[in-house]
Amino acid sequence: MTHTHEAARRPRMTAAALAIAAALAAPAAHADTQDELKVLKAQIEALQKSLAALEQKQNRIETQVSPANVVTAGATKGSFKLPGSDTSIKIGGYVKLDAIHSSRSAGANSQADLVLVPGSIPVGNAADNEKRQTKLHARQTRLNLGTHTPTAWGDLTTFFEIDFFGADGNEIVSNSNNVRLRHALASLGPLSVGQTWSTFMDPASLPETLDFGGPVGEAFIRQGLVRWTQPFSGGSWSVAAENPESYLTRRNLDGSYATLAPDDDRVPDLVAKLNLNTTLGRFAIAGMARNLRVDTAAVATSVEARDSKWGGALGIYGVIPSVGKDDFRFSLIGGNALGRYIGQGVFTDADVDADGSIHLNTQWGTILSYRHFWADNLRSTLALSAAGADNPRGAVNTNKASQTAHLNLLWSPVPQATLGVEYIYGRLEKEDGRDGRLNRVQASAQYAF
Repeated sequence: MTHTHEAARRPRMTAAALAIAAALAAPAAHADTQDELKVLKAQIEALQKSLAALEQKQNRIETQVSPANVVTAGATKGSFKLPGSDTSIKIGGYVKLDAIHSSRSAGANSQADLVLVPGSIPVGNAADNEKRQTKLHARQTRLNLGTHTPTAWGDLTTFFEIDFFGADGNEIVSNSNNVRLRHALASLGPLSVGQTWSTFMDPASLPETLDFGGPVGEAFIRQGLVRWTQPFSGGSWSVAAENPESYLTRRNLDGSYATLAPDDDRVPDLVAKLNLNTTLGRFAIAGMARNLRVDTAAVATSVEARDSKWGGALGIYGVIPSVGKDDFRFSLIGGNALGRYIGQGVFTDADVDADGSIHLNTQWGTILSYRHFWADNLRSTLALSAAGADNPRGAVNTNKASQTAHLNLLWSPVPQATLGVEYIYGRLEKEDGRDGRLNRVQASAQYAF
């Protein structure tokens, strides 16, 4: 109850007391004895004490339920504030069940049977893996927490999110899969620090799919970073320093090849991005420079070898509105140090000779997708994607090219729920010409909160 209501109520209570007093006092004016007057005065005093006690009790109740001592609505939609705090808190996430039937298994207990990982599509003898496999899992289920606090230096925001694609659990009994950190990001005004999507990415241009892996040609990576974002009329620009990690193909002394992560990087990946909002749609352009490095301990040779090379990549992204609520989305990425940024690690960043010398290779990826709304709550997306890389000719087991396709039908009976079915196709080609194909059907139910 507000103080305005309190102020309005007290005059009414005082008036009531006076009216009662007047009513009782009227007979007293005509009383013949002094004793009757004393009795009336005592009754009036008792009434006044009762009214005062009632006012004190009402004040205590109002104090207990005043806005300073209750949870209130926050500054952002769906958020709340705790008593005595300026911080708005929002809790969200969803529960999702995926039922997946694949033409080929990627191998025993492989996560690639739960999401599309193009680099794990079985080829050659591996194509004899389990056929017509079915899996049900809820590992995409996630929980997130966001906060918003106004400060003299601008808004202070944080975002924390987890899912359950950490270490595998035991399918025999409990499926106790471990928690995995997705995002842990804090921003004060234009400065952001923590772990989140790479600045080189453009999540808004990714197609809507039930498959958690997504198209092979996407830029897709989360990592630690420091980023400055500056809005301007019609868009924004960003610059960032991000976690470096060289992921290489190594040639051994016997001529064989193997993947290698030296883990001796010294210079952050440097990224810049421009976002533009136009009358034709939303577009983004991103550029990246990386220093790839290898040292002696990482190479299986007695030759003293240390090498590093600078490489780079470019990305162009867009979301173009179409008829009604439909939209066309695209992305095109390429460069000579793209590697681990594309298609969930389908390609390495570069190759290393037996003497430890780094050679940069060209990689590229593209996605074209169209989303059509059959009705306000019924929609479909068709997404076609391809990716390729130049590799050393002798690296017979290295991934050379891949293509994927997604086609779905999604129904949202209420805004918080999505039910759907999706067909997924994937193809992987090795440098020596071997290839493998995957056909998959996925049905999903997702309920957000």
